[in-house]
Amino acid sequence: MAITALPNSRTEPDGSAVIRVLSYNIRSMRDDEDALVRVIRACRPDLVFIQEAPRFFRWRKHAARLAARSELVVLTGGATAAGPLLLCSLRATVERTEDVLLPLTPGQHRRGFATAVVRIGGARIGLLSCHLSLQSDERYAQAGMLLDRLKAMDVPYAIAAGDLNERPSGRSFGRLAGELQDGWAVAPWGGEHTSTPDDPHQRIDAIFATPGVEVLGCGVPLTLPGITRADLRAATDHLPVLAALRVPAASSH
Repeated sequence: MAITALPNSRTEPDGSAVIRVLSYNIRSMRDDEDALVRVIRACRPDLVFIQEAPRFFRWRKHAARLAARSELVVLTGGATAAGPLLLCSLRATVERTEDVLLPLTPGQHRRGFATAVVRIGGARIGLLSCHLSLQSDERYAQAGMLLDRLKAMDVPYAIAAGDLNERPSGRSFGRLAGELQDGWAVAPWGGEHTSTPDDPHQRIDAIFATPGVEVLGCGVPLTLPGITRADLRAATDHLPVLAALRVPAASSH
């Protein structure tokens, strides 16, 4: 069932956290940075799963500038994860971070995962930002590595998001959707297609959550206050995906 308004962030009386999660391929900030910042700020995210973060000369400085201008902080990732990056708001308390480089296939780009475990409210959440291979067999293997990595985090709930380089009908997308909740499929909100901003015709970016996380809405934020079509077109070569999720409080030990 489609929803009209995306819930705002909050912590429920029982400690469960309603969070806004943004996934965005930013093409190394090579486009209109001001437009990019306006889009991110308008989404008011608690967590940002970035792909194609700056990876070369002074990349940490560029990532820190983007975070600061977006009223966020760098959590982990960037060049050390071969492109995926995680940003967070000050709602998040960081438990641990780890950047993971995936096996390199000759002739293909190096790929990696930016991962972290954070606490927001009473919720404890594993996070993974990914950008899967353009090559079908390698992409399918990486989807399996993503699922394995989430299991190894040993957290009650987890979110994985990124540029899958594949549509939902593909076998790698299907491998993820078979074990995780595909946000758009569960609670569509906003727009569906993420590529390209000038001609949105395919959904190759997605936000996934483990069972038990409640997806309140997920899609391309076309109608949020502060977001314009001009900024979405100018910011980068993908459209962002924004989700509101309710993550239950972790049980105390």
